[in-house]
Amino acid sequence: MKDTPMTNAKISAKGVDVHYADTHAIKDVNVEIADKTVTAFIGPSGCGKSTFLRCINRMNDTIDSCRVTGDIRIDGEDIYDAKVDPVQLRAKVGMVFQKPNPFPKSIYDNVAYGPKIHGLARNKAELDEIVEKSLRKAALWNEAKDRLLSPGTGLSGGQQQRLCIARAIATAPEVLLMDEPCSALDPIATAQVEELIDELQKSFCVVIVTHSMQQAARVSQKTAFFHLGSLVEYDDTDKIFTNPEDPRTESYISGRIG
Repeated sequence: MKDTPMTNAKISAKGVDVHYADTHAIKDVNVEIADKTVTAFIGPSGCGKSTFLRCINRMNDTIDSCRVTGDIRIDGEDIYDAKVDPVQLRAKVGMVFQKPNPFPKSIYDNVAYGPKIHGLARNKAELDEIVEKSLRKAALWNEAKDRLLSPGTGLSGGQQQRLCIARAIATAPEVLLMDEPCSALDPIATAQVEELIDELQKSFCVVIVTHSMQQAARVSQKTAFFHLGSLVEYDDTDKIFTNPEDPRTESYISGRIG
């Protein structure tokens, strides 16, 4: 696989390996991800794409049997350095999961939670402003502004996922990770979230794991194809889908493996 060094890499990974006990889940992954772009991770189930995504905000730290080795940097800073507080790192690297998982709190409190614990607002007015700004960025303000004190769990599935996106961006992260954010949504809600991803890339470095090749083609500028724990190919999305270098990528895209 060609390595194309990138001068403006937001995220840089070198020689990353992940083991779960005796299982070698990720094998020597090297990748540089640019800022203000959407990068899609694609590949068959169990190929390591979500595992690698979770290395970027140290979510794998929560799994006892998991061991991550190699070098992952955000803006040149080693995120696995002993000095790095994973809680602070996760404020900088937001995450949106497969199933919408709002807290059992009001819409307002869902969004205000992160800024409160990280001390990002000095008073109620500042907190109100962060909540409004985050809901606007997540394209949910107009639907939610008159029911901010209602439970977040009362929203529709698509609205709940946009609430989770608002919650993730409320701490003003620089990177937004999305692990199959549309797989539990209907086509209309999926289209709304995809439109939102397009908007979010102007402010964030977005990395999305998706099972849908159509979605990867629609929302991303760069695509990484994972297979059996290895990063097989990483290039401009158009090139990956129309003229891949590796026969395994071609086989996956044309539906012969996966």
